[in-house]
Amino acid sequence: MTVALAVLALLALIAAGIHVGIALGIIAAGLMLFSFNIPPVLIAQTAWGSIDSYALVAIPFFIFSGNLMSQGNLALVIMNLVASVVRCFKGGVALALAVSSMFFAAVNGSSVACAVALGPAAVKLLPNEGYDARFSASLIAVCGTLGLMIPPSLSFILIGSIVGMPIPDLFIAGIVPGLLELSLLALGTVLISRRRGYGIVQDRPDWAGFRKALPSASGALLMPVLIIGTIYAGLFTPTEVSALAAIYAALLVLVVYRTADIFAIWRTLRESVKQTVMIYGILLGSGLLTAMLTRLGLAAELTRFVSEADVSPFVFLLTVNILLIIVGMFLDGVSMIVLLSPILFPLSNAVGINPIHFAVIMTALVEIATLTPPVGLNLFVMSKITKIPVHEIIQGVLPFYGIRLFGLLLINAVPALSLMLL
Repeated sequence: MTVALAVLALLALIAAGIHVGIALGIIAAGLMLFSFNIPPVLIAQTAWGSIDSYALVAIPFFIFSGNLMSQGNLALVIMNLVASVVRCFKGGVALALAVSSMFFAAVNGSSVACAVALGPAAVKLLPNEGYDARFSASLIAVCGTLGLMIPPSLSFILIGSIVGMPIPDLFIAGIVPGLLELSLLALGTVLISRRRGYGIVQDRPDWAGFRKALPSASGALLMPVLIIGTIYAGLFTPTEVSALAAIYAALLVLVVYRTADIFAIWRTLRESVKQTVMIYGILLGSGLLTAMLTRLGLAAELTRFVSEADVSPFVFLLTVNILLIIVGMFLDGVSMIVLLSPILFPLSNAVGINPIHFAVIMTALVEIATLTPPVGLNLFVMSKITKIPVHEIIQGVLPFYGIRLFGLLLINAVPALSLMLL
């Protein structure tokens, strides 16, 4: 009864427009203070303990480096580099956008940041190449979701910190599923472009243009190698790499590309701090709620129930997929992860699902949530950038939504996709 009332109160606060982190903190702290007479000092210590993690230090650095790499015309440089080779195909420039999204996904780790980085450049380039504006905006919104799967993924950092899993293993596990999602997205992009007659086709790949553009893009292209390569080789931890990536990104935009000055760096730093505080606020509130649920024994009771009911992995995954798609209609990805991870991961272990595989499944579901109305963040981001109404972008996303669901099905059904590199 207590849990049910707490959930209803939480939903009411969120519906009233209160930030998720504050709503979580109010409900959890209220329960701990008035129902269990826990001293305020202990409540504060519990909240602080939820963010007192070495791994979570990586979040502000990756956000900062990703925001820096969004400065200037860097996205246009990368897209033109790829387009010079693939413009000979129908839909080649749209394909270049999809491939370029992999680069930005491997830089910032966030779906929204990836969409913001690609959006302004793609909105200028694609319509000039004969692509419909709504299609362009929808494609950018979908491409941005790759930022959650391809390392360095903020989703994996959160899951690893909350559940206690090695973040480098999660990063490595996301590589093949991320490439699978990119391949499906690229195939769908080319097929839709051909069917609708989008794009200007050149006779052959422009290798001369590629060689000319490569030196200017090489500094940026080394960024994913720096991040993924050093983690995969075991040279640095994700937290150490995040700080290195921030320094490298600052040098790129200040010295190499000169797309930002020291004042722009300061503004980017302030914006990154705001984004980090938002995430940490949700973590603080969810930490209190997790402690409250532990005291109530909810996770243990659910685990015992699932074990005794002999629920099959298929039924469990089907239930989780449906549940998170519905929840993703109303909550952002960070809130989904911090609220549900402490409950769902013990249950997945109880039915015999590999936790790393389950982390990849959960991340894929969070990706879909960013495209699912009424709260899909990428939809609103692209509406703001392009000035196209949200409902039109939703219509443009629908064909890609089916592609993402098919990718989700493959990730669920084939654990080897997540585990083969480990």
